[in-house]
Amino acid sequence: MDLWDTVDALWAWLEAADRRPADARETTLLLRLLKLSEEVGEAAQAVIGATGRNPRKGATHTWEDVEAELCDVAITALVALRTLTPHPRETFTHHLTRVAARSLPT
Repeated sequence: MDLWDTVDALWAWLEAADRRPADARETTLLLRLLKLSEEVGEAAQAVIGATGRNPRKGATHTWEDVEAELCDVAITALVALRTLTPHPRETFTHHLTRVAARSLPT
């Protein structure tokens, strides 16, 4: 399954389920970004649970749970990017190239 085809399919599925008027694009994007924050919080909760750092709850998650939550973060971010631009692959590749150029040794 191609990453970008799947991101586009998830975006289309969410768009079809969206009952807001077409002119509410900013609201849609805002909600997708808020969903990203929610997923990041779930990843943090999983790390705390995997390390048993909450004395009230103890160990509640596994590192596999953390992996799954990080995947959810990545998926949600890519769908939010697709909401913002019809060309997420090109946008992401361009940005990744810039980050690599300034970060990795040549």
